[in-house]
Amino acid sequence: MQVVTRFAPSPTGRLHVGNIRAALHNWLWAKKNDGTFILRLDDTDRERSRDEYADAIREDLSWLGLAPDAEHRQSERFSAYEAAIERLIAAGRAYPAFETAQELELKRKVQLGRGQPPVYDRAALALTDAERAALEAQGRRPHWRFRLDHGARIEWDDLIRGAQHLDPALLSDPVIRREDGSWLYMLPSVVDDVEMGVTHVVRGEDHVTNTALQLQMFESLGAKPPAFAHEALLTGSEGKLAKRLGSTGVEAMREAGIEPAALVAKLARIGTSLSVEPFADIGPLIESFDFASFGRAPARFDMDELVGLNARIVHQLGYDKVRDRLPEGMAEADWNAIAPNLSRVAEAADWWEILHGHIEPAAPAEDRGFLAAAAAAAASIDWRDSPWPQLVARLKETSGRTGKSLFHPLRRALTGRDSGPEMAALLPLIGRDEALARLRAAAG
Repeated sequence: MQVVTRFAPSPTGRLHVGNIRAALHNWLWAKKNDGTFILRLDDTDRERSRDEYADAIREDLSWLGLAPDAEHRQSERFSAYEAAIERLIAAGRAYPAFETAQELELKRKVQLGRGQPPVYDRAALALTDAERAALEAQGRRPHWRFRLDHGARIEWDDLIRGAQHLDPALLSDPVIRREDGSWLYMLPSVVDDVEMGVTHVVRGEDHVTNTALQLQMFESLGAKPPAFAHEALLTGSEGKLAKRLGSTGVEAMREAGIEPAALVAKLARIGTSLSVEPFADIGPLIESFDFASFGRAPARFDMDELVGLNARIVHQLGYDKVRDRLPEGMAEADWNAIAPNLSRVAEAADWWEILHGHIEPAAPAEDRGFLAAAAAAAASIDWRDSPWPQLVARLKETSGRTGKSLFHPLRRALTGRDSGPEMAALLPLIGRDEALARLRAAAG
């Protein structure tokens, strides 16, 4: 079987981590099985769908390395949905209903007040032809519902949740088309899954009821449904759904300097029994992807943890991977020296002035004599061969200083920082003349 998965976002806004996680898991499953990953834009809502959001979705997927193998837009497939609903009407599985939103809300309130589940009562099915004609003469336009088969128990073996059972009699017949003729999500999704050969659907557990309804739609159209995997939803650090947290949008993460590999590594395994590791390459994530590893508990998405993972990813990035994001002129030796101390690639700019500019850090009075001696020692060592060990060894001998009292004043005078990359790597890059000038300036 050729595995085909799909990611079907609505182009009505930017992607958030919940979207990305669903896209990633569909992509990983397709790649693990040498299958096809489809981007399907659910743009049937003409009022809210925007081309700029569709472009942003493509851009975000590209940034993450999740390029689709094919793309479709539901707005270009209305004829397929028309044909499907005509088949359902002919088979008695779709019917017109004339209640207004206010009338339906009143019915729900009455049912709840009586302690009954707010399930649609199918009053529209009791209308006679004359009653329907009278409503239409009043200007009422019907919405269309899919008629569930109450005699057929809904069952499926979910790839994450296991055996699932729902009683269709406890569910409302879903609206599949609005009064204005526009389509809701349910039927177009089924039609597309059938015609595009989708074999697996990975999505959030908030779609479980939708899946139950759609399984009967597949059956009514004479089609085999795909396999479904419903994963637990993400929560934020305060327990809120991650998709409600503005800071978890892809755009915000890019601006914050999060590497795509870090976000992918985090979302690939969060909520599974597999450990989140700083994979700069996606290969191991594809190989290890397994629905059996997914848990049922909500998965906590923590930005602080992502930042830490991001730093570990940055430390692995080679010069060729970051060259176009570094300050102009920054060489490979510069990057190799500072990378182990960066949390984000953008922080490299902070070290450009330290490595190749001129700084004059001040020093406390008690260190000035020591730094004057350091300047004299730096002038006499051989800068062609590991100057830092030579400088430290000479100052230990002449000053008697060791540990922090030896290293901290030197680092502060030479870099203006209290911490940072190894001085053995930095000092040759700073160079003899600039190092002497900084030491002398700090010595006063």
